[in-house]
Amino acid sequence: MADHPLTDPARTAGRRTPPTWAVLLAVCAGQFLVVLDVSVVNVALPSMREDLALSATGLQWVVNAYSIAFAGFMLFGGRAGDLFGRKRMFLVGLAVFTAASLAGGVAQEGWQLLAARAVQGLGAAVLSPSTLTLLTSAVPEGPARARAIGTWSAVGAGGGAAGGLVGGVLTDGLSWRWVLLINVPIGIAVLAAAAHWLTESRATSGRRLDLPGAVLVTAGLAVLAYGIAETEARGWDAPGTLVALAAGVLLILGFLLVEARSRFPLMPLKLFRVRSVSAANAVMVISGAAMMGMWFFMTLYAQNVLGYSPLLAGLALIPSSLSVVSGAKLAPVLMRSLGARPVVLLGVAVAAAGFAWQSAMRADGTYFGDILGPGIVMMAGAGLSGTPLASLAVSGADPRDAGLVSGLINTSRTMGGALGLAILSTVAASATAGATDPEGLTDGYALAFRTAALMLTGGFLLGLFWLPRERRRTPDAGLTASGPRPNRDDADGPPTPSAPDPNSTGARGDSPGAAPVGGTPEEGPGPLTR
Repeated sequence: MADHPLTDPARTAGRRTPPTWAVLLAVCAGQFLVVLDVSVVNVALPSMREDLALSATGLQWVVNAYSIAFAGFMLFGGRAGDLFGRKRMFLVGLAVFTAASLAGGVAQEGWQLLAARAVQGLGAAVLSPSTLTLLTSAVPEGPARARAIGTWSAVGAGGGAAGGLVGGVLTDGLSWRWVLLINVPIGIAVLAAAAHWLTESRATSGRRLDLPGAVLVTAGLAVLAYGIAETEARGWDAPGTLVALAAGVLLILGFLLVEARSRFPLMPLKLFRVRSVSAANAVMVISGAAMMGMWFFMTLYAQNVLGYSPLLAGLALIPSSLSVVSGAKLAPVLMRSLGARPVVLLGVAVAAAGFAWQSAMRADGTYFGDILGPGIVMMAGAGLSGTPLASLAVSGADPRDAGLVSGLINTSRTMGGALGLAILSTVAASATAGATDPEGLTDGYALAFRTAALMLTGGFLLGLFWLPRERRRTPDAGLTASGPRPNRDDADGPPTPSAPDPNSTGARGDSPGAAPVGGTPEEGPGPLTR
């Protein structure tokens, strides 16, 4: 049978077809919660630290616990939806996410909050990959589906952009706990609506879950990030640091070994033989490493140095959120005239310039010169580079692997963000040396932004020399009715990119775990490629 989403007749017999608006509302609400929880905690971090006596490293893990669990289990969650049913996994993931939100909201110790955030990330990884496939299974192909996907993408972008504002309102008006507790009533309502309105679908392939791969990559990332954070507290030569770093590397090597030997790998390593796939993912890791740190340090700078309230900090970062959305919308327009590779390089260069500007921040800084201006430039560059990177990766792969590759690019961005935040937090802590005065904190934050600018400069050079150049389309260049046919053996890279079919499940029933090419890098697990 065909390896694409099919409605399960046994589950839908005797039921009337649910209205499209109800399906759209349920899946978009689930996706909104997942994306919102990446950024909603940022403005609440100082309040969390004060209430739960969290260390600087602990604050970093409030963000990273979610991101690492999400990234490590994202492709696993998509595969589970293929095998056990997208509706079932949507409900299971949302139930886990909602329960973890409640646990985090009532946490009395720092470790309880961090554990809840990790379980939240696991629930999001199970929930999120099913949202787009459920939507495309319910809406017939054509203009209606295009409009539905556009709404889904916009809701995801809105979740990322609204995170700072929602977090500020809740923290200022109630307490930091409500940035997590707000998920509980919403999650219960969405669970009830989804159970009633969503129709089950699954891929009819015999592929199995790669649980060892998901566990190894998640544990490897977590232990490696912990080891990086320990370098500041104990030093690079401390036994605890060396053991953590070595264990993290061994776990990741074990993951690669499992993937190489598995019949049904979570991440088929053969995909990285394609130049555009490997290059685009490498640049995306670097870009993600810088971008996640931007939101983390900007909210700390606004509150700890400039004295903003949580609400004011959330409001201050809205222009940056809008800037990344604008950059993502401009990218396809520029790609049509310049091609994907030049737009990637332009976006990374603009972002690097913004980070360099931000590194000149002062303890007595102003909103316009130290938050608004550099924030807009940083995030405009992020928006410009994200879409063409995803497009290049997908266009260079076999069309049957489009969904899997688009899931990989999002995983790379999230994994890069988690490791990047560990590195930049360690860099900032080494500069502050325990200082809590505005000048000392500013020195640490500035060094983190300077380091991120250097990372992005390296990403620019990597893209310049490794990203393949696109061929100009010609009548005999292998074009088909559905777009250009990738030439996987061409050393010069793929032809002009085209977005994958959003209803595709990849080769042999691979889960997409992905969205159409597009979206905004600041959203974390957002609509870029899920």
